[in-house]
Amino acid sequence: MKPKRRRAPTGPLALANRKTDEQFIADYFQSRLDETPWVTAWTHPRTGVDYTISLAQSGHLTEDELTACFHLIELTSRKDYENSAGKWHPDQKLKEMRSPELRYILVKEKGTESIRGFTSFMPTYEEGEPVIYCYEIHLEPGLQGTGLGTLLMGFHSTVASNLPPITKVMLTCFVSNQRGLEFYRKLGFEIDEISPGPRKLRFGKTFTPDYVIMSKPVRSSPGSEVSPVA
Repeated sequence: MKPKRRRAPTGPLALANRKTDEQFIADYFQSRLDETPWVTAWTHPRTGVDYTISLAQSGHLTEDELTACFHLIELTSRKDYENSAGKWHPDQKLKEMRSPELRYILVKEKGTESIRGFTSFMPTYEEGEPVIYCYEIHLEPGLQGTGLGTLLMGFHSTVASNLPPITKVMLTCFVSNQRGLEFYRKLGFEIDEISPGPRKLRFGKTFTPDYVIMSKPVRSSPGSEVSPVA
């Protein structure tokens, strides 16, 4: 009997995840109206230092690039992980960072090629709903408060707007990360309806999750509608 051939994925998210980085930029980073256009260069508004911006699938990162991104997570968020119920597990975090469908937007200092910031994201399904999920965004302290974080987060919304049926960007944030929560709220993110809330335990105790799931609706693509966010 002739073996059946496996069918290639044909859904819009599966097709997007199979594209090369060059195809992904061409198809999903095209800005319209108030969306953030794709750029490959950025200049620090206070120091005048120039940086490059690039897109790379996780499998295309060098070990040095992956390690640099990991160290940024340690620098900015390790304490939040250590104080959470899940704790800090370096090997587990590195395994997650290597997920094949993750794409990284890398910010490198021009001339040194050292990674100073990055964000990672993936078109995926969250409880059956198609979303752009922002897995990480981390900047060196000297790049925080410069507008670079807003630029990187804007790229997520641009991709979501160009990839129907996606109509929202989603992320997870530790409750202890008050600066991060304030930053996301200023960008229009709100607590999503699927975010876990406090729940009562035995003996009258209450368990409050140490993280929230936030989402931001994006302008709908032609022929689609933006789903309301709770």
